[in-house]
Amino acid sequence: MSETTRFAMADHPDLLELRERYERVSASGPAVITDGLVLLAGLWLAISPWVIHFNGTDPAITVNNLVLGLAVAVVSLGLTLMPQRMVRLSWATAIIGVWAAVSQWIIHQSGAVAGIWVNNLITGVIIAVLGVAAGVILLGGSTKTANRRR
Repeated sequence: MSETTRFAMADHPDLLELRERYERVSASGPAVITDGLVLLAGLWLAISPWVIHFNGTDPAITVNNLVLGLAVAVVSLGLTLMPQRMVRLSWATAIIGVWAAVSQWIIHQSGAVAGIWVNNLITGVIIAVLGVAAGVILLGGSTKTANRRR
């Protein structure tokens, strides 16, 4: 792509409309609530080993939860601050949630402790559902704009 084409694409009216739409959708009540809940769920996943006290007995799950929880929290902040750049990562959040729900059985192929699996299953499902909700909210805004054009 030449320099002229790149500059022309940056000034394209559809691109500006797309950015405005993502800003509008991300500032809506459902989007703000969803992003906030994703942030809280991610932070909970990150600190849960120390709250539930399995950080000393299960270091592999502790590291897994810490890394996944911080990743979810960072994606949530990104969805809030830069929705047009992070739209695809809302779907990645759903995948992280599924992994959080099943990871303790994969990491411990012999089974997991009840407190760990209940925490990770519930938190993982919540993160997965909220990740899908965030993606649907952003896609819903793009569908409404596309329908308005027709």
